[in-house]
Amino acid sequence: MDLNTLSGKVIGLAIEVHKSLGPGLLESAYCECLAYELKNNGLYVERQKGLPIVYKDIKLDHGYRIDLLVEDKLVLELKTVECFTDVHFAQILTYLKLGNYPLGLLINFHTKTLKEGIKRFIN
Repeated sequence: MDLNTLSGKVIGLAIEVHKSLGPGLLESAYCECLAYELKNNGLYVERQKGLPIVYKDIKLDHGYRIDLLVEDKLVLELKTVECFTDVHFAQILTYLKLGNYPLGLLINFHTKTLKEGIKRFIN
């Protein structure tokens, strides 16, 4: 499946989760439900995927944790915040760079409609 098709499918499933649950829950609830939907739709999903960091002579095995990694190529970073900040953008860009992943979606479930809360990032 190409990246555009994959990201479209993921966005559709995220919208389905948001329509069912609405805003106001904890990030972990949306993460669990979205992971369930992704798996039920035949996608390979890893939750809380650790990303090692190498700094000079040391290696930190789990310096970062990706909320969801889909098909080993699409990073999903989920939020439940009033609005995105530059730190959120920097976070997902760092995940893409460290893992050498081609595409990421930053999804904020704390919105009236989920379409308002999705940002796409390319590595």
